[in-house]
Amino acid sequence: AQVNASRCMLDYCNNNFAYFTFQVSRAIEFSGLLHCCYLAQMFFAWAAGQPIETTEAPRTLVQNIFFWFRVLLSSAILAFSFAVTLTALFNGQTTMWDGVPEVVAVVLFFVFMAIVGMLEGMQIAFFAVARMTEEERSRSSWAKRTCDKLFEGDARNLPGFMVGRQMCVTMCFFIVARVTTIEMEDGDENIFGVSDGAQKLFETGLLGALITTIVASITWQLVASAFPMAFLSTPVTYVLMRFCLFLEWTGLCQGSWVVARVQRRFAGYKRDEVYIGTAEERAAGKVKKIGASGEEGDDYQVRPGHLYPSVPTVPVDFGHRMHTMEEIVELEQELKDHMADVQKRLDEIEKEKEVLMAKQEAAASAEKPADAGADEESPKDEIVQDA
Repeated sequence: AQVNASRCMLDYCNNNFAYFTFQVSRAIEFSGLLHCCYLAQMFFAWAAGQPIETTEAPRTLVQNIFFWFRVLLSSAILAFSFAVTLTALFNGQTTMWDGVPEVVAVVLFFVFMAIVGMLEGMQIAFFAVARMTEEERSRSSWAKRTCDKLFEGDARNLPGFMVGRQMCVTMCFFIVARVTTIEMEDGDENIFGVSDGAQKLFETGLLGALITTIVASITWQLVASAFPMAFLSTPVTYVLMRFCLFLEWTGLCQGSWVVARVQRRFAGYKRDEVYIGTAEERAAGKVKKIGASGEEGDDYQVRPGHLYPSVPTVPVDFGHRMHTMEEIVELEQELKDHMADVQKRLDEIEKEKEVLMAKQEAAASAEKPADAGADEESPKDEIVQDA
């Protein structure tokens, strides 16, 4: 899924299930359980001296009170989760391997969560810079070096990174899960003297999942979404990207490319460049922006069902991105398929037009006898008037 989504974002989101997932995510965010992540985003914005850009209207007094209430509630839940997890760790009540000192386990816990967080943020930052021109991505030496490797050739390294990133995250969670999973032995006292029911809740791993979701995932994603270039302008990002590409190169998860190809063929996914061109072409104004009304200049809207407001055009200089005959043949087939879809739409419109024209002709022919009768009576009326 990530292999296809990294290069076919428009088609991947162009379905009702993606919209359903989006609404479910919004409902979870509205609950406020993870709102303390916004504190980290605000802190980094303040530290960087850059305001967070948003299209939302300023919050009202009631909305501000509700927002900060959820932030405080989420922060309290996170602090309690850390307290329970670390207490269990130092009491030897986790699944961490015997012989590993508690201090070492804590250090490994935070180090691997930081690595996972960097990988989560890199994913968001890479998608963000994919919309930028090469000139915009070259403002930092490390960002330029990272993006040059990521988007070289046919940009295959972007989905390749997604494969290696998932492998690296999985390996890191082998350690993190050992620390956050609570396992009580017979005769052990409940943590903080809570009831047996609450202790059973602790042992489900829910608190550990909450910690990793906030500290090792969403917080980093929010920061990366607000400051993608700053996130890429570090050597750590470049090193982790190369390591993830190495993991993908090993071939341990090479089957993901096969599954992605089958899914792409079945769903009919097309590259984003087929619809909107590259960032350079959009910046130069070579790709027209056609909206739902069909007028140039409207916002580009993609509707469920692959019904696009206008016929997508292939950039005239698309050829320089193709480096193999297989890629050229694949693009040619995609364009032929799309041309067949367009021809089918035109045939349907032609049939509708013929039906409408037939109705108009029938209505016109029904009106002619009445007009003819009126014309025949008019000479008689003139004769009577003359008499």
